[in-house]
Amino acid sequence: MVQKEKLKRGRPRAYDPEAALDSVLEVFWRAGYAASSLDDICAATGMNRPSVYAAFGDKRALFLKAIERYREISRGHMRDSFGPDQPIRDKLRSAYTRALNLYYSGADTPLGCFMVGAVVNEAVGDPEIRAAFAEGLKQFDRGFTEQISKAQARGEIDAGKDAEALGQLASSALYYLATRSRAGEDRAVLEKFVDSTIDLICA
Repeated sequence: MVQKEKLKRGRPRAYDPEAALDSVLEVFWRAGYAASSLDDICAATGMNRPSVYAAFGDKRALFLKAIERYREISRGHMRDSFGPDQPIRDKLRSAYTRALNLYYSGADTPLGCFMVGAVVNEAVGDPEIRAAFAEGLKQFDRGFTEQISKAQARGEIDAGKDAEALGQLASSALYYLATRSRAGEDRAVLEKFVDSTIDLICA
């Protein structure tokens, strides 16, 4: 989970935009857009309303920035998972393990995926949020497809299989893990699902 220090109310002298945005992301991630108030955001960031508006804009602008921050975090996790010399099975397992670590990072209850849990509802009525949501999904598709294509070139996966379809299958497993973890599924059950997914992709 995004870690943060407790700050005093009002804009800190050593203001850290990234740390403040991580706090905003955590608020939206836990409660969703509709249930998150500006007071919640001020309390989480230690900033007053004028400072929040000056730094990030209104609530909708904050939400869009939180989406981009989550995508940035996800890109970092994918880069870390996809080491250049690892077999594809190890890469996939690393990606799913990192995802589960993130989804189960809530202090009191699993948080699941921010995109699937909090963004999808707002994407219905807001074209800009919907575009950001769609691009976030495509980001996962591209990352997995690239790694599967490389694995095919190395002979780890049948070159006759559709790499793009396998990439979409690999990323769709993330959404399953996200929703089931948020619903309170035991992690051990989802670990077994991960094993089966990797076997299916690499068969």
